[in-house]
Amino acid sequence: MSKTRIWTIIACCLIALAPLAQGQRKAGLWEITSSMSMSGMPAMPNMGSQTQQVCVTQAMIDKYGGPYTNPQSAQCQVTNVSLTASGMTANLTCSGRTNMTGTIQTTFVDANTTKTTMNLSMAMPTGQAMTMTMNSTSVYKGADCGSVKPLPMPSN
Repeated sequence: MSKTRIWTIIACCLIALAPLAQGQRKAGLWEITSSMSMSGMPAMPNMGSQTQQVCVTQAMIDKYGGPYTNPQSAQCQVTNVSLTASGMTANLTCSGRTNMTGTIQTTFVDANTTKTTMNLSMAMPTGQAMTMTMNSTSVYKGADCGSVKPLPMPSN
């Protein structure tokens, strides 16, 4: 599996799972910095941290609690979401070319910062199994998203 494909899958998951605390959720620009470690697969060069900016609308907060991804493009489902004043936990299942299952745990550090750990088990198309841990920090940058456009809301 290519490094780009892995980061694309993970980026979709993180966009789906960068929730913001009850009463602390803010529409606007959030910056997510992530790092990943993998086992069961040969080392890939340049797998260091990745940073992306996400524009969160009030509609996303009202419906999803924060950023999300279009399940049709990521083929992922988030289930068993438990949101508390101090954080969020959930299960993640993705299907398609690469099948993944795992857990997500987010801690609301303060009104402007969240920390998320995602642990995933994957079944590669070759039948090889591997595990991945993704750690990310999301930081609120401000109400103005500038040139960063929010993802379209699904019609359902």
